[in-house]
Amino acid sequence: MARVVVNVMPKPEILDPQGKAVTGALKRMGHEGFSVRQGKRFEIEVEGDLTPARLEEVRQYAEAVLANTVIENFEVVSQ
Repeated sequence: MARVVVNVMPKPEILDPQGKAVTGALKRMGHEGFSVRQGKRFEIEVEGDLTPARLEEVRQYAEAVLANTVIENFEVVSQ
């Protein structure tokens, strides 16, 4: 079985309230110089060989189901 990871992040111009809250918490704890953006990580196990066609299928699935491409970017990484 092969594993594919899909990372989904808000686009840079989109407000990220969760990331902003974490950044603020770090600052209050005395940790300066950090800026956090929060996203999602999906791990997908693929049966059989991970061919380029199968990887493209995962990419299409990610675009259609896992990410809202209006406000999020995503990347597909095979492991």
